[in-house]
Amino acid sequence: MSPSHNAQTVETPPVNSRGRVIIASLIGTTIEFYDFYVYATAAVLVFPALFFPTADPATALLSSFAIFGVAFVARPLGSIVFGHFGDKVGRKGTLVASLLTMGVATFLIGCLPTALVPGWTFWAPALLVVMRFLQGLALGGEWSGAALLATENAPPGKRAIWGTFPQLGAPIGFILANGIFLWLSFGLSTEQFQAWGWRVPFLLSAVMVIVGLYVRLKLVETPAFQKVIDQGEVSKLPVGRVFKTSWRPLILGTFVMLATYVLFYLMTTFTLSYGTAPATIEAAKAKAEAAGKPMTADAIASWVPGLGYTRNEFLIMLIIGVVFFGIFTLVSGPLAEKYGRRKTLLWVTAAIALFGLTFVPLLGAGTAGVMALLILGFTLMGLTFGPMGALLPELFPTNVRYTGSAISYNMASILGAAVAPFIAVALWQAADGSPVLVGIYLTSMAVLTLIALFIMKETRDLEYTSNVS
Repeated sequence: MSPSHNAQTVETPPVNSRGRVIIASLIGTTIEFYDFYVYATAAVLVFPALFFPTADPATALLSSFAIFGVAFVARPLGSIVFGHFGDKVGRKGTLVASLLTMGVATFLIGCLPTALVPGWTFWAPALLVVMRFLQGLALGGEWSGAALLATENAPPGKRAIWGTFPQLGAPIGFILANGIFLWLSFGLSTEQFQAWGWRVPFLLSAVMVIVGLYVRLKLVETPAFQKVIDQGEVSKLPVGRVFKTSWRPLILGTFVMLATYVLFYLMTTFTLSYGTAPATIEAAKAKAEAAGKPMTADAIASWVPGLGYTRNEFLIMLIIGVVFFGIFTLVSGPLAEKYGRRKTLLWVTAAIALFGLTFVPLLGAGTAGVMALLILGFTLMGLTFGPMGALLPELFPTNVRYTGSAISYNMASILGAAVAPFIAVALWQAADGSPVLVGIYLTSMAVLTLIALFIMKETRDLEYTSNVS
């Protein structure tokens, strides 16, 4: 038999096509972020009244945000659990499991009785905490796996560009979630929306989960992880190895991501609270009376002014802003590939620090100023979030990459996003309704990220496929 004939009989290992990688990494994170944003929006708009009906408005909002933060506490645990299987069993199966967990938890939130139902005053918020914990557990493993799916299948010199595929799930998921809330609020009365309309976005997640599972089940393992298997370098305990061999990248990755998280949750969650809060005490009293819950003396004493937009008005403004988030996420990939991840993020983070100082003048300049703040903030969000899809995975060797990038990403979620809405509300109240301290908070977090970026080295040209710890 001729050598040429032997060469022709060698089987080519199956690979993931570019289109399949884009769809699988994008659709999964879109569903995950859609589920997360559905809760974030409901936490501001309806959950305070439905799950904490006996509390005054400020306390109910803080309680709702506290449960919002439960998911962020669960995320590092999810990064360890899903990271373990992602580095030990493979990227494909782990991504399927994270998506399924998130989808089931979100669907069940849509089925929960509220605290207004007799006998459910305690159990309704308690079960909401459990479902929220499961959401966070799943998201703790989702992002890292999607980023690895994209970057480990990327051609040479294209990792930062392909790394933006899963990042696009954030703006797309936000637009879908809030677009559905907006559509429901236009089509339903306030009473109908409070009674059952808020459940629809949670229940609709089941449809997208089925689509996401179908796409991901057709994937094959990434070439980088397959090489780890072939070389016998699969880690027995990835979390132990990553803390032993890559503790420095864990810390740097956490702080590099910090400003990104704080910016995003201030722009989405806090601005929605601030924008829809009554602008005058008279308007606040009228709103409370209309809801059948007159303001108590304590509520009046703790009241702080907002901008006074209606829920629908501000959701439309947010959706417009998030369009810029998506556009500049795509723009960031070629920039990070051309100039490097570190240099790109140094400039963007410096701009975020300056942006925090514009909160007072922009939010005080009417609708034009508010829209300018949202567009600027979400533009910066796209430019800082996009390169993270490549940078965080590049910090770690292949056989602990899932665990390492997931832990850094989700530890940043605790230090940044978990507490950001809570701190922002407290600073808003401390400043008697002014957003000045909220802006300074963002600037301070950006300074910490700048320090981490100055310390770290460029990752663009590091060996990505064959390095193991």
